[in-house]
Amino acid sequence: MQHRLVSGIEQALDWQGPTMLGREFAVGSLPDPSLGTRLLTPQHLLDTVMRRSLAPPQVRCVRDGAEIPSREYLSEITTRRGQVLPMVDPVGLGRVLAEGATLVVDGLNRWEPTMEIACRALQWWAHENCQVNIYLTTQDSSGFALHWDDHDVLIVQLDGNKQWEVRGPSRVAPMFRDTDPNVDPPEEIAWSGPLRPGDVLHIPRGYWHRASRADEGAGHSLHATFGLQQRTGIDLLSWLVDQKARQHEVFRHDLPLADGPAPERSHALRQAATELMTGVDLTEYRRWRQQHHGAARHVVTHGLFGAIEEVVAITEFPPLIELDDEQVHVAAAGRHLSLPTRAEQAARHLLSGHPVWIDDVTAACGVDAAKIAHVLLGEGLCAEVTDALRLGCSGLVPTELSSNTR
Repeated sequence: MQHRLVSGIEQALDWQGPTMLGREFAVGSLPDPSLGTRLLTPQHLLDTVMRRSLAPPQVRCVRDGAEIPSREYLSEITTRRGQVLPMVDPVGLGRVLAEGATLVVDGLNRWEPTMEIACRALQWWAHENCQVNIYLTTQDSSGFALHWDDHDVLIVQLDGNKQWEVRGPSRVAPMFRDTDPNVDPPEEIAWSGPLRPGDVLHIPRGYWHRASRADEGAGHSLHATFGLQQRTGIDLLSWLVDQKARQHEVFRHDLPLADGPAPERSHALRQAATELMTGVDLTEYRRWRQQHHGAARHVVTHGLFGAIEEVVAITEFPPLIELDDEQVHVAAAGRHLSLPTRAEQAARHLLSGHPVWIDDVTAACGVDAAKIAHVLLGEGLCAEVTDALRLGCSGLVPTELSSNTR
């Protein structure tokens, strides 16, 4: 799946793929700074949050490290049937931003198509889960105090300017659930400076950082923080327990009583645990995780409003497509399909992550792509390209086979 944001980040940070993700701090600039405006503008953000029923922590306002009471920018509307819905109060939010504050919108990718597709492209690229949080800071306000995240982040400055300070980690590979608190930042500043439209920061997990517009005066800053949660040894152990250990009887038995003699049971447990760890297969774990991660929410019409002509893959990770002498096997989003071998190229086009016109695939591959597309639609691996998805891809994700007939 090609996406201008992914290729732009690689060029900005001089990366070849995602192998440097989480390894060291990096800063650079997108080759095309206007990409930020294509992804999101302040006006579009405000228009989007105004039209949704939202409440903290989905939407928050922060000023100088402290959260502003939600009553200043949220209100409740009551429908004629008495249902009460929390909504952003446009007047109140406008007042808060005019005075100087940071509007934080968590997980915009869950309900904004451009960010949904950008996050999916980053997931296909990094093979890790991705969520985007948006920060709109106005006037000379600062946001959160010096802090660290339990995931790697890629920060893209979309509009305006903001000053950043980055420090190294004070604990190696800290976690959200951890045995020791991680509350003392190091004194040394690793990097500080302004971010301008098109600039990119990579901040690995555990690195302390903060951003502010203090002393900047009138103006604003809009940036997107793409958080990528990489898997750890803890995740691997959890998978081993759930998917492997439960298969063995020795792990399903009750533990011996503290005051009861059962040395043979303890020995069997230790031996089985050793064998379990000795047989760890990281490739198997990665493949299992990606193939069992459900597909994204999507519109399903079943052709009620006309023939489905254009589709796009909506699996959160790249589908696994393998060919043997008899069939093409597709595994993704908890589904395992088998198709005739002649369907291989059509399936690869339809599952490329790019919007594709079914007729173009038929012409290019010499098979009835509509039949294959409807199988993939029925299994939830592809979705009909709606107006919103088309807009979210336009100018960012190339349309497969578009040079053929369109």
